[in-house]
Amino acid sequence: MRETKLFLAGTWEDGDDKVVLRSPWDGSSVSRVARAGPATLERAAEAAAKAAPAMAALTPERRAAILEAARTDLLGRKDEVARAIVDEAGKPLSLASAEVERAGDTLLAAAHVARFPELVARDLSGFGSGAGRIALTKRVPIGPVLAITPFNFPLNLVAHKLAPAIAAGCSVVLKPASQTPTPALLLAAALQRAGLPDGALSVVPSRAADAEALATDPRFALLTFTGSAEVGFSLRRKAWDRRVALELGGNAAVIVEPDWHDLPDVARRIAAAAYAWAGQSCISVQRVLVHREVATRLRNLLVEATEAFPIGDPSLPATLCGPMIDTANRDRVLEWVASAKAAGGAVLAGGKAEGSVVCPTLLDGVPDDQPIVADELFGPGAVLSTYASFDEALARVNASRYGLQAGVFSHDVGKVRRAWETLEVGAVIQGDVPTWRSDPMPYGGVKASGTGREGPASAFLEMTEERMLVLR
Repeated sequence: MRETKLFLAGTWEDGDDKVVLRSPWDGSSVSRVARAGPATLERAAEAAAKAAPAMAALTPERRAAILEAARTDLLGRKDEVARAIVDEAGKPLSLASAEVERAGDTLLAAAHVARFPELVARDLSGFGSGAGRIALTKRVPIGPVLAITPFNFPLNLVAHKLAPAIAAGCSVVLKPASQTPTPALLLAAALQRAGLPDGALSVVPSRAADAEALATDPRFALLTFTGSAEVGFSLRRKAWDRRVALELGGNAAVIVEPDWHDLPDVARRIAAAAYAWAGQSCISVQRVLVHREVATRLRNLLVEATEAFPIGDPSLPATLCGPMIDTANRDRVLEWVASAKAAGGAVLAGGKAEGSVVCPTLLDGVPDDQPIVADELFGPGAVLSTYASFDEALARVNASRYGLQAGVFSHDVGKVRRAWETLEVGAVIQGDVPTWRSDPMPYGGVKASGTGREGPASAFLEMTEERMLVLR
């Protein structure tokens, strides 16, 4: 069993108590992790406040060098880090390894942001009040950052908080997900070896209630949170007097138009986006809207892809759909499937569990008011429905309280542009599923899917303020 200390302002400590973490796959003990109580969290907050001036004083070159060195270190320990993700999260090995690679990309993109700080010049002479003057605007660190991350991407979503904060010159206190703290601590170790100043970072596994209390701490200038809408908006109410960035949930939809002829490829992409990692992604495909002209063919292809999707032991290279994070979520997914079936929906494939694994599940004809359509499933399930016109499909995508990303399979430039203009989402992905993401891009949603944007360049803006110099 792995023994893991917490990281407090440059030192490794035993914490106030310890918690044993169990594998979502078989329940075996995998880690014993030090946990911070209120007193330790107070020390972390105080250290972040004290370290803020030193972090702000780091040159852009030094910030970038730390991120680049940490990336090299992390990728050199890829197998160790991926194993920790598999053990604690139950994420399939191939996906865990891919997550380590993506975290490396996130660090590299943040280093690029640090190396090329923006300086904007404005000629103010267009108005009489500005005659003979120019203005220079730069970005300066906002101050200490409080970051809270979820279990489903326990390394890369941590990197999306820490890397832009370092690029911006901000100190950080990170509360990782209780079930999956070790990948975040391994990243902290890589950053420490890369030369991150003591005090600049604390990674403190803790009870949610203890960490949430920090949301009202005036020493933090920014709260950045990734997780459920319910918790995120609750935190925003607590942190009403400071900047808040929220990356929350979704029930992502994909539209399939009849002009997209490679339906076997569409089915493979949808299956991977709906069922890989047991659907435990906020942009996992949940709603599949297909034009009635191609509905029968795509339905048959999706049933075939669903039934063939590889499930089982997450440590095996071939597995793509492993266990749910815990039995409570396994049971919830099954309850939602049963409710959809009782309401008149048809289970075309799956709809059952094998131990801790929910089998990939495809449904059809489910009423829109059912939780599996209206809410975030966060499990390996997709709901198929047909439409008659593109405008109908757009309206149905928008008939959701969420708005993270949407996919549109169409070659019609006019329709794709109409989707871009009409859909109430953070991004429209043409020719692919809404689950597609490149880590440098701006990422985030609207409505109940959150506020603000991630991606290192976008998060850098969240973590900095404009400061202007006017020259006469």
